[in-house]
Amino acid sequence: MAARQASQAINTQDITDKSRRDLLQLLEAVRGKKNLVIERSLASIIGLFVKFSTLQEYGVDKLFFLENHNVDSSQRNIVFLVQGENAKIVRTVAEQIRLVRSESKIDHDFTVIWVPRRTLVSNLILEEHGVLGEANIAELALQFVPLEPDVLSLELEDCFSDLILRKDPTPIFASARALMLLQKQYGLFPRILGKGDNAKKLADLLQRMRNEEDVNASSDPTNTYLTSFGLTPSATIENLIIIDREVDFPTVLATQLTYEGLLDEVFGVSHNQTEVDSSILGGAPAPQPQPQSGSSPAPTTATKRKVQLDSSDKLYPEIRDANFATIGPLLNRTAKRLQSDQQNIHKTDQSLSDLKSFVSKLPSHQAEQASLKTHTSLAEEITKFTKSDPFRRTLEIEQTLLLGSDGSTTHESLDELLARATPLPTVLRLLCLESCLGNGLRAREWEHFKRVLLQAYGYQHLTTLANLEKMGLFVPREANRGYLNPIAGSAGQTATEWTSVRARLQLWVEEVEEADPKDVAYVFSGYAPLSVRLVQAVLQKGYLQNLVNPPRAGAAAAAPAANGNGSGWKGFEDVLARIKGATVDVVQKGNDADASQARKTLRGNKEGPKMSLVFFLGGVTFAEIAALRFVGKQLEVADGGGRKLVIATTGVISGGRAVGVAIEKEEFGS
Repeated sequence: MAARQASQAINTQDITDKSRRDLLQLLEAVRGKKNLVIERSLASIIGLFVKFSTLQEYGVDKLFFLENHNVDSSQRNIVFLVQGENAKIVRTVAEQIRLVRSESKIDHDFTVIWVPRRTLVSNLILEEHGVLGEANIAELALQFVPLEPDVLSLELEDCFSDLILRKDPTPIFASARALMLLQKQYGLFPRILGKGDNAKKLADLLQRMRNEEDVNASSDPTNTYLTSFGLTPSATIENLIIIDREVDFPTVLATQLTYEGLLDEVFGVSHNQTEVDSSILGGAPAPQPQPQSGSSPAPTTATKRKVQLDSSDKLYPEIRDANFATIGPLLNRTAKRLQSDQQNIHKTDQSLSDLKSFVSKLPSHQAEQASLKTHTSLAEEITKFTKSDPFRRTLEIEQTLLLGSDGSTTHESLDELLARATPLPTVLRLLCLESCLGNGLRAREWEHFKRVLLQAYGYQHLTTLANLEKMGLFVPREANRGYLNPIAGSAGQTATEWTSVRARLQLWVEEVEEADPKDVAYVFSGYAPLSVRLVQAVLQKGYLQNLVNPPRAGAAAAAPAANGNGSGWKGFEDVLARIKGATVDVVQKGNDADASQARKTLRGNKEGPKMSLVFFLGGVTFAEIAALRFVGKQLEVADGGGRKLVIATTGVISGGRAVGVAIEKEEFGS
């Protein structure tokens, strides 16, 4: 029974169905045919839970991208589906409403659907443009979007830049709303754990929202507002672990070495899709048509093709989390198996029942063949990238830094990369990685690299360097930053003592079995992400302690996935104090202790919580997702299949996107 509950702890299909239902109800409320104007970044997100053919069934005649400025007046009803928290987008909506109104002879009905919420700023901007009274305003409270059955994402495109560069707390509020929705559905998180200043802000906001909900419940005369939410902690979710992205920049900056991670590094993956040149895929099946009208074609469809990367692919779930070094043998084994299946059908001695069985499997067989062809083509292209000299040099520098060696030993290689006009994002990732792991560069070296960067790539990147310094990614080393700093408020609040943390959490593993991994370090071929080690410090205490201090010969070792559920950070308080940012440990209890205890007794001890939710505030990499899936499998094995690990995030990020938000796009004279 416990195993069944764990597997159904968070039903991602219910979340998908609710998002689809909410959108279709809003469209259905607009009677008759309508043209839909959608923000380009939202189109792929909406495509995760509803097809364009379904939108057509609910009256959508044509679809236009907001950024194309080409809305026509063929329909009386025009619906805008855009983000309400972006002032620039809101102004574009207002301008297009005014343009259609002035140029069309039809008396149009405008509807604006804000995602995920209507804001005061959006009202003010529409009012300034004189269109607030002419549009019907609604909101689509789109919260978590399931990317996979075990991955929930808010898909906040600008979250990293908002939190790290602009210091805008809006993503924290959006995260709190989404997590509160889960609490209302599944009960209170019995324990909230986290690391980082933003994690502390999110935990505080969750508690504040809970108090507000309690007040609303007490003022409700029917006392049914919260039902079990206000009384009982969740029976299925054991704890919420919040990882502030600012705590672990090196994992983001390092090159991901899983297949899915390298797909993101080479081609870019967004909303479970990647876009590649048609020449790379050769004769692979044609891509699915995108939801757009003939009047607004995508400019890249002639040379680019979209590839869907999710569990609907027959082969992808088996290979996405593997280290890329093992992809060749995996694809080869699949090819041999499919070839063997193909040969079986040509046997002349098969019975009718055998033929019938094969024919029933034929669609699946053909889909797997198509998937194999696609991923073989993608893997070949990635292999060209990984065998290039710049990649090998870059990876060598990264591994040296992650191992804990002195960063100055890599400066000669860095200077050579600069002299060879290596792409700016690649160079910045290496410099930022050294800066983060060393809590800054020596002042003389910092000035040297700033000067060389400006001379090599242009003086417009003065803004880039200023942004990176503001984000804390590329900074000079200061004497008053670090562990046990007498000037700082408390130890570990200003900088991470990486040397100590690396040793105490075993962030570097010398012997890594990539084909048959025994530790999460396989995702970076030696480096274990700090973020994942923090999760293991909660869920796999025995395993992590044995990894750091191996038991002596003859001594009994802890189980490979021994966990310490219910004890929070216990046993790792000292190392947490050496990591920058606040430490969060909050226990949530029901308002009525007697009622909570009674409900717990009725459920029985064997019906206890069996799932942990890991939330990344600021984004998660595909390598971290692969590592956490590896941890989840270990937990399931140790608990007899009764435990599950679900990953939630504000969005998916990579090193290129992280430094990309700081890079100045304009040039002098442009």
